[in-house]
Amino acid sequence: MRFGVLGAVLVGGEQVAAPRQRALLAMLALEAGRVVGHDRLVAGLYPDPPAGAANAVQSQVSRLRRAVPGVVVEHHPAGYRLVADPAEVDVHLCAELLAAGRGAQALALWRGEALADVRAPFAEGARARLEELRVSCVLAGGTTAQLRELLAGCPLREDVRAALVRALHREGRQSEALETFERGRVLLAEELGVDPSPDLAAAHLEVVRARAPHSGVPAQLSSFVGRDEDLRRVVRWLGENRLVTLIGPGGTGKTRLAVETAAREPGEVVFVDLSATTEVARALLDGVGLREAGLLSAPVGVEERLLAALAARSVLLVVDNCEHVVDEAARVLGAVLSGCPDVRVLATSREPLGITGETLLPVSALDDEAAARLFADRARAVRPGFTADPRVVEQICRGLDGVALAIELAAARVRSLPVTEIATRLDDRFRLLSKGSRTAVARHRTLHAVVEWSWDLLTGTERDLAARFTVFRGSVTLDAVTAVTGCDSDTLASLADKSLVEVVGERYRMLDTIRAFCATHAPDLREAHARWFLGRAQRAEPHLRAHDQVEWLAGLEADHDNLTAAVAWATAHDTVLALELVAALATYYWCRGLRTEAAGQAEAVLRACGESAPQGCEQEYALCLLLAWPVATGDQTGRIRQADALLEALRDPPRYPIMTMMWGMALGAPENDSMVWHRRNRLLGDDPWSQALALVGDGLVAWHGGDHDTARRLLGRGAEAFGQVGDRWGAALAHNQLGEMALSVGDTDAALRYLDRGRALLDELGATEDTAETVISRAHARLAAGDRAGARADFDLGLGQARRAGAVTVQAGAHLGLAALARLGGDLAAASRECERAWELVPGGWYGPDQLRCHIAVERGRIALARGEVAQARGHLEDALRRAVGQRNRVTENVVRAELAALAGP
Repeated sequence: MRFGVLGAVLVGGEQVAAPRQRALLAMLALEAGRVVGHDRLVAGLYPDPPAGAANAVQSQVSRLRRAVPGVVVEHHPAGYRLVADPAEVDVHLCAELLAAGRGAQALALWRGEALADVRAPFAEGARARLEELRVSCVLAGGTTAQLRELLAGCPLREDVRAALVRALHREGRQSEALETFERGRVLLAEELGVDPSPDLAAAHLEVVRARAPHSGVPAQLSSFVGRDEDLRRVVRWLGENRLVTLIGPGGTGKTRLAVETAAREPGEVVFVDLSATTEVARALLDGVGLREAGLLSAPVGVEERLLAALAARSVLLVVDNCEHVVDEAARVLGAVLSGCPDVRVLATSREPLGITGETLLPVSALDDEAAARLFADRARAVRPGFTADPRVVEQICRGLDGVALAIELAAARVRSLPVTEIATRLDDRFRLLSKGSRTAVARHRTLHAVVEWSWDLLTGTERDLAARFTVFRGSVTLDAVTAVTGCDSDTLASLADKSLVEVVGERYRMLDTIRAFCATHAPDLREAHARWFLGRAQRAEPHLRAHDQVEWLAGLEADHDNLTAAVAWATAHDTVLALELVAALATYYWCRGLRTEAAGQAEAVLRACGESAPQGCEQEYALCLLLAWPVATGDQTGRIRQADALLEALRDPPRYPIMTMMWGMALGAPENDSMVWHRRNRLLGDDPWSQALALVGDGLVAWHGGDHDTARRLLGRGAEAFGQVGDRWGAALAHNQLGEMALSVGDTDAALRYLDRGRALLDELGATEDTAETVISRAHARLAAGDRAGARADFDLGLGQARRAGAVTVQAGAHLGLAALARLGGDLAAASRECERAWELVPGGWYGPDQLRCHIAVERGRIALARGEVAQARGHLEDALRRAVGQRNRVTENVVRAELAALAGP
């Protein structure tokens, strides 16, 4: 059984509930295996010992045994003993590890302040003693940060300061080490009037004397930007490993990172650039400052002389640009590491060396913030005082994949080009970035030369796959690569090893900069690409209405760029394929809340197809008609009729059940005597998802017809049915409609509960537009509940989300809510502006755009009435009533009629 006192008191990993029993266990554990006397236990447990204290201790021991089964506390004439091996108690184990020189392991046992949950009389003194043990652990095995924290609490402790100076020195931070010593020297003189102790002085001397030669490390003319964390990681790893290799595509900054690491190394460093040679051993021999044996000497091979020279030296070899001689570099450096125990190697390469014990650090693209800082830094170097719109700089850096060299080359062009012009020329990046530093090696002077260097190192098979890979966009799975390109997985792995392709989890991607170069050598595989992703979408579609919905949505989201590219190509070259793709993706678009994007794609396909559906694609054409409404122009009513006519010819449910839902939403609530009811039932399948959809649809019809009780019952059953199927989107739809219904009858608490449930489901899906819409609905509920601050926060949040998603209809709803908020706050001018903005944003056609215009008209009437403009208010409300009647929405119609009646007066 394990006992812990270095933090909260634990036994078997669990806390002891009763405070007195916890304190008793701690006292016994501190003396594990030894008897603790009665008097000591009484004094340690009770501030004012009660009469019969010995009996009280005995009672606590009995309770402890019952509370913690398995704990053994023996009674002796002199006291009590915890039967446990001292090594089972963390404090005793900590002391053993510390004595064995394993300070880091000892320190890892600490979980916080010792005896953190004990308040008995003995605890204060015990904590002070244990704190000294913790300090010893930090001194022996603490990190720089832990030593710095410890020193902040006791700045006059010279042993702590000496340990920090040595730790900083080991990390190559000599300047910080010297500053730490100097601050301590001044503090000791001012506070105590003494000089540093011999130990602290010795630590200072170690730093001063560590001026080992750094041979061949190139001096840098510019600041180091954006890889501070990588730099710390390399320094740390070189302290723990003898071979660290920085790998990545050309231009990402591997050499610069290696140079900065070398500059921080306290010991001897030798920097060797292999880019201009194929003789690795001779280059290393030259780097360490030796020549081959002369004519009068006995002949000694280059490698033998190299190994002899390094056998007794403690040195860091920084070996740059190994990729074109990777096999030879691996062989020579492997021999050096095997035969020279005090040599460490930091290598840079576009592929691993493949030596046992090699630690790899991929040097990938800079993140957005670091890339922008690098661009600004280099731009100010050529144009002092440079400033630019951060969004344009971010566009440039993202367009260049965050590749450090590409960013530096682009920044150099601000001397002669505006940043907006640089951004627009990124499509021709090799021409734009064709002028670099004259002092750089040839392969780093232009972006083209950087990528060409990598291309030239590939085999013919690798070049063929690299060219074929350019058909993909974003990341892609191994299955897609092998199916579309016809390559084998070994060749793909080889490209990944050589940094032409990146591995991200289980997917592969190619930087756009590399893609732009390789695409000039590529065959046209775009049709094969589009057909493969059509199959991918068709396989996924049924799963988007089931329990594994989230996983399949995530897979399609990962393929989103490829799916978009497939639709774009097919729209221009094969309209039947384009129709099939958009139809297969309709469920994905809706579940992910990408309605606006789907509408744009569908409208483009319809324009390519013309006024009629291709033979055999009537369903797909109808589905595109229904999807395209947000951006459609012209006769939208005619489009509804055209889609309706195409579906009228169906005798069975459509291939994609989402079509039935979209058709029903487009037609709105059917009249009781309409044949639409019959057709709806014919289009609905008998599968559980379609039956859940029927419940929700019937519930909405009942609500719009004014039958709230039936609507609530049907929508509740629909939400439950969608939940059983596993479709979060359908369940969210039902919950959101229940929330809207509750809000319409003034039950704001219920509305908030339903809307929060709907939003939680949409968050699981990552449904951007739908989430924004739900947030705005919640804002209306908060406003109705009198929470104006919460309502404003939600309106602003929803508006921001809708803007990022490009969802203009949802943005309009947010502006309408802000109008109501401004009106209630008395700012009628702002309310009018928000109303006008909402009206401008409402698209020409959508599922219920007239309903949103109806609500805008109502708000306009309320604003006019607040101004005392009764005639204008009546006009707006009559407009709203006309639209509500046209929508057959009895709920809204009743609201508007009530406002008109109030306006007319008694």
